[in-house]
Amino acid sequence: MGLIKDSHAAVTATRRLPPMTSWPRPRLVQTMLGCAILIVAMASTPSRAACTFDVLKQGHVAAVIDGRTFRLADGQEVRLAGLVFPGATAASRVTLEQLVLDHDVTLRGPSPKPDRYGRLVGLVFAGDDPNSIQGRLLDQGAAAFPGDVAESDNKDCATELLGHEAAARRARRGIWADPAAIKNTERADDILPWIGQFVVAEGKIASVREAGGTIYVNFSRRWTEGFAVTISRRMIKRFDAWGIALKTLENRTVRVRGFVEQRTGPRIEALGPGQIELLGDNR
Repeated sequence: MGLIKDSHAAVTATRRLPPMTSWPRPRLVQTMLGCAILIVAMASTPSRAACTFDVLKQGHVAAVIDGRTFRLADGQEVRLAGLVFPGATAASRVTLEQLVLDHDVTLRGPSPKPDRYGRLVGLVFAGDDPNSIQGRLLDQGAAAFPGDVAESDNKDCATELLGHEAAARRARRGIWADPAAIKNTERADDILPWIGQFVVAEGKIASVREAGGTIYVNFSRRWTEGFAVTISRRMIKRFDAWGIALKTLENRTVRVRGFVEQRTGPRIEALGPGQIELLGDNR
């Protein structure tokens, strides 16, 4: 509103000018008016979302296959990137139908290469809506964010989608209505029942160790039995680029996400920096 008021004042000023002999040159007046119009236009234009990859395809949604896959009228299948459905049910398909079925959509993504099933993968936007379908599903608590978008380290996009998820968590919408939706990293028995499934967990890091080219972010002093996040040493530069210095995480409280594996204790392999959040933001 402040910008619009300023532009109004600029136009009003041109109506209260002194006699014509002291008026500015016509070109200057046109420039002033042009600037005022530009300011109004900027103020009234919705801000663009951070997830603005290149356009991969546009089309009309003819059918919804499951909670994150649909088919366009030309037969091309599309999979929604940046979503995972913990304990997903048939309800996720109904939710997606409500958002995209019989709508014109635009697919944006970091790569035009289809996945091994021939599906295009990316962010989906319906009509002129600047918010992605992914953002709307996360807002509803219908899904969680896996940590990246189509294996991209786009931090701005990840931050935006994490923000949508955080809003749903705070409001306890959808999957976040369950008090046990966030697991405790410091209790292995809180995570062990979820082997093979996606979890989001929070807790304080007890130690960070490196062995055999793997970094172990341990959440228990009994590191062989407790829960840990494992990260290949080759990933360090990617984490550094996000401001996550792995070897300085000891005693920090974090939120981690990923699929649980069973080794000596429950493990999550972090394949990208978006799987670890330093708490204080997006909580």
